[in-house]
Order: sequence, then C-alpha cells, then structure tokens
Amino acid sequence: MTGFHHPFAGRGMLGGRAAPVSARPAAPDVVLGPDEAAAFERIACALCLDPRDRVDEPAWVARARFAWESLPESLRRSVRQFRRNSGSGGVLLLHGLPIGEPALPPTPALRDSVQRSASVAAAGLLLIACGLGDPIAFSGGDSGALVRNVVPVAGREEAQDDGGSVLRSFHTEHAFHPHRPDFVLLLCLRADHERVAALRTACARETLPLLDDETKEALFTPDFGTEPPSWFGGAGATHAVLSGVPDDPGLRVDLETTTSATARGKAALVALAHAFDTTTRTVRLNPGDLAIVDNRVTVLGRSAFHPRYDGRDRWLQRALVAADLRRSRDHRPGDGYVLTR
Repeated sequence: MTGFHHPFAGRGMLGGRAAPVSARPAAPDVVLGPDEAAAFERIACALCLDPRDRVDEPAWVARARFAWESLPESLRRSVRQFRRNSGSGGVLLLHGLPIGEPALPPTPALRDSVQRSASVAAAGLLLIACGLGDPIAFSGGDSGALVRNVVPVAGREEAQDDGGSVLRSFHTEHAFHPHRPDFVLLLCLRADHERVAALRTACARETLPLLDDETKEALFTPDFGTEPPSWFGGAGATHAVLSGVPDDPGLRVDLETTTSATARGKAALVALAHAFDTTTRTVRLNPGDLAIVDNRVTVLGRSAFHPRYDGRDRWLQRALVAADLRRSRDHRPGDGYVLTR
C-alpha cells in the first residue's frame, strides 16, 4: 500500500495536519494514505449498517475486534509497536481516520455526553482500541459508555474536566482508580473555532531525568493521595507517584487533586510540575486526527480555548483501553467492559 509513514519517523508539519505548537519534537505520526483511509472507512462503515447497533454491547465489540484484523497491515503493525514500546514521548498520532464527514451533527453541548449508537467515528475509535487491548468504561464517570464526547459545556468553563475550556492541568487519566486505563484515545471530530485548543502531554521518560535523586525517591514513597470525583464515592487509597523499575517507572498523578501530607512530598510535586512544563509536547488535533496516550507513563492536559456554544465547537471522542483486562476482573460484573467502584 502507498502513502503510509512509519510511526517513528518523527516529523513536524505533515501536509498541514496537526502541526506541533511547541519547540519539542512532534510525537510519532502515522499518516493514512488514500488506499489505507478508504479501506479503514469501508471497515468502519460495515460496523454501522444496523441503526440498532450499540457500541457498548459486548457482541458489537466482538465484531470490532474481528474487524481489526482486516485493517491495513502497516497500521496494525504500528499500533502493536506502540503498545509494546510507546517511545520517549508516550504518544502516537494517527492522521486521516474517517469521522463521518460531511454529515456530522452539531457538537453536543450536554455535560457527560456519550456516544452509544454506532457511528463511523466511534467505530474507528474502537477498532484502534481493540488493537491496543480491551475498551473499558466506568459506571460512574463514563455512564458505562465506551465512547465519551469531550466537548465544552456552558457554565463549566472553569472546570478541570471534559466540559471545561480553561487550561487543564496535567493528569494521569483516572489517577484515583486502582485500575486506571493503560491507554487514552482522543479522536478529533471538530476543531475549535480559532484552532488554538491543543493537547498537552508530558512523559516520565523525558521528565524524570530533570529531577534530582531526592525528589525521585520522594515520589516513589506511598505518601500521596488523589481525591476521587464525587461519582466514585469515598476516599482514594494512598499511593506512590512513581512505581516499578527505577529506570522506567510508571506514573500516577493529577496535579489538580493529588496531594501529600509531608513537606518532602509537597516539594516533590512542585518539582514534578515544573519538569512537566519543561518537557511538554503540544499538538493541535484536526478532524480525523487520533492521539493515543500511554497513560502508564504519560500525563495529559489541554490548553485554553474560547467556545461559542453554536453547535460548531471543539468535539473529541474518547475511549479508554486496558492492556490486560484480567487485572480488573473484581471490578467488572459479569466479566463485561464496565468497571464499578
């Protein structure tokens, strides 16, 4: 097939798509050529033929998992490579995914908006999710939906959640939960009006070399707590910010809600936040761009933007993926894809 670029080539501007807006190198990119994009769209459309189809149903997910094997082999290879080793930045960008244009409806404007009916965009998002592992959702925050709409909501401009439009601080997705997703997928259906909203990420592999040994030692101690949202109920357990092998540790933090009761822990969080800012990678997503974030080692956030609430605001769809679904078996009634508290 033609027009396909290896994900670890590393470029800046790609045919005018998703130009990075920071001085750091762009995340690895995969650009679907015309043949790959057409094949992908045919497969996604085949998953949307019945208007009664719901992407949350296990039978539909099983069909998507089977259909994943029919996607262009080069694309599947790149996704598998990223699953095994997400690189120094912990982000992979896919360009040219079908999203159902030009028939997209107005941008949803409701809080906690989700996509349950099968659509081309949702099908494409979950096809990639199946290639990374298993799509998951949470019974509270996600309403048990595998695809969530990330859209600005009037009255929630200052909120540090999907409905906000101010600068969103760096966070591990679901940092409060014992079974956090391994990957976060964000598919752009519609960019913001001024094209200023940007995904911000920082990876432990680039951040930790900036920290001294005392700070890293503090981050490895279980002296931290992350406040869960109201839907989770109760208090989160104490945890370390860094865990695993010292030379490539896992990362678990939310700069908005993670705290420490010790002076050493508080100082370590300040140093970590500064290191995140120093190593930030920033990219503006355009329609058809999919960002895959390795939630095990990479934090994400968003720059500020100005919604108009006119039906044409920024619209992303999000999916969460578990690389090893078995680990959360005690949180998933009926061995389904939805995690409870």
